[in-house]
Amino acid sequence: MKIEWIYNEENNCHLKTFLKQKGVSRRLSAKIRHEGGKLLVNNTSGRIVDQIKKGDKITISLPPEHPRKETVIPSYVPLDIVYEDDHYLIVNKPARLTTIPSPLTDQRTDSLVNRIVGYYKLRGYEQTVVHIATRLDRDTTGLVLVAKHRYAHALIDQQQHAHTIKKEYLALLTGKLTNPHFTVNLPIGRQEGSLIKRRVLAGGQFAKTQYWYEKSVGQATLYRIRLHTGRTHQIRVHSAYLKHPLLGDRLYDGAKVLPLQRQALHCAYLRFYHPFLEKDVEFTCELPRDMQQYLANN
Repeated sequence: MKIEWIYNEENNCHLKTFLKQKGVSRRLSAKIRHEGGKLLVNNTSGRIVDQIKKGDKITISLPPEHPRKETVIPSYVPLDIVYEDDHYLIVNKPARLTTIPSPLTDQRTDSLVNRIVGYYKLRGYEQTVVHIATRLDRDTTGLVLVAKHRYAHALIDQQQHAHTIKKEYLALLTGKLTNPHFTVNLPIGRQEGSLIKRRVLAGGQFAKTQYWYEKSVGQATLYRIRLHTGRTHQIRVHSAYLKHPLLGDRLYDGAKVLPLQRQALHCAYLRFYHPFLEKDVEFTCELPRDMQQYLANN
C-alpha cells in the first residue's frame, strides 16, 4: 500500500514531525524503515531527520503484513458489503455471527473475520491482515468498520479515543416508554460469577448512552440510540437497568417475542472522518428482516 502527500506549508519541517502530524507512529515509522517498506521524498529514499520544504512529495509504502501464528481459516460465505475502498471495508453483519473467531462458540471457522479472510483471498489481496475497527455482539446486526491496513486502523483508533466516530443503533425496548430523549450515564462492569454478563456497577467503566424515541410498537418501544463509549453490552445493560431490556435479549431478561430469536439491536448508522478522502463520510443500513417483521406485525 502506497500513500502520498504534498507538503504545502511555507516553513520547512522535519520529516519526522510531518509524519507525526499525519498519524504515523514511531512504531509504524520503524516498521516502514526496517520491515520492507519505503519512505521517499520526491521519489528518493528519505530519512526522518531530513527537512522537507513546500512542494515536496512524501511517499510511504507500507511493509507487508503477516498474520499471527494462529492462522484464520477462510470462510467463503458471501459478505454484505456496504462500502469498500483501498483503505476501509464496511459490511452489514448478520445475526448469529461472531465478529472474531471465538473458542467459546462454535464459530471458530465462520466468524465475520473468517469471511473477510475468504473474501480477501478471492479478491487476491495478499499479505493483508483483517483489522476490525468497530465490533458488534454475536446477535447484534448492522454496520462493522474494517481497516485494510495498519495505518488506516491507527487513524481510526485515534478517532475512537477522541470519541468522534458516530454510531447509532435502532433497538426495540420491552414495554411502553414515552420519554422523547434521555441520557444514561452509569458505569458498567463484569457481573460476578459470569464471564459474559455485565451490569451497572459502582467502580465500573464510565459509560454514556443517549436514547431518542422513534415510535411505540405493540408491547415495545423503538428507540434510536447513540453510544458515546464502547463498553461490552452497553446498550443491553443500560436498557435492562431501566427495567426495559431489549426484546429477545435472553441474557438480560428481555421479552421473548417471535419472530425475534435474539436481542433486537441493529447498528444502523456510522459516521467518521475518512483521513484519506479528507472528509466526513456516513453510512446507513436498513433493519434486518426479523426486526422489520416485528414492526410490520405490531
